[in-house]
Amino acid sequence: MVRRSILDSIYREMMSIRQRLDDIENSFSGWKPQPLDLPESELITLPDHLRRTYIIVSSKGECDAAQVSNLTGRCRAIESNYLNQLSRMGWLNKRRISKTVHFRLMSKKQLQKTTAISVKNRNIGNLN
Repeated sequence: MVRRSILDSIYREMMSIRQRLDDIENSFSGWKPQPLDLPESELITLPDHLRRTYIIVSSKGECDAAQVSNLTGRCRAIESNYLNQLSRMGWLNKRRISKTVHFRLMSKKQLQKTTAISVKNRNIGNLN
């Protein structure tokens, strides 16, 4: 009888966990824009400081250097530099709105095109 009650409590706890995971999944489906499906191997190629900045921009959708610096705790000038690096590398798009420059994720098509070019350039570099 004791064993049965333990199994019942474990079952109830597992059902509770399942409900919480379903809630988390539903909250992700409401994100605008939807997060890009990047393989971890591509994201790992970024250095830690740039990866952290990229993840902030991807979670916000579009933001400027001041907003990113508020979330990372680094100064605005450093974040501006990192955002521009990511833009030059082809990870982010940038556009000017009035006096501020806003950064957002590349579309899937643009990102695939950029990664194909970078892989091609890496292969060419290995030949030399």
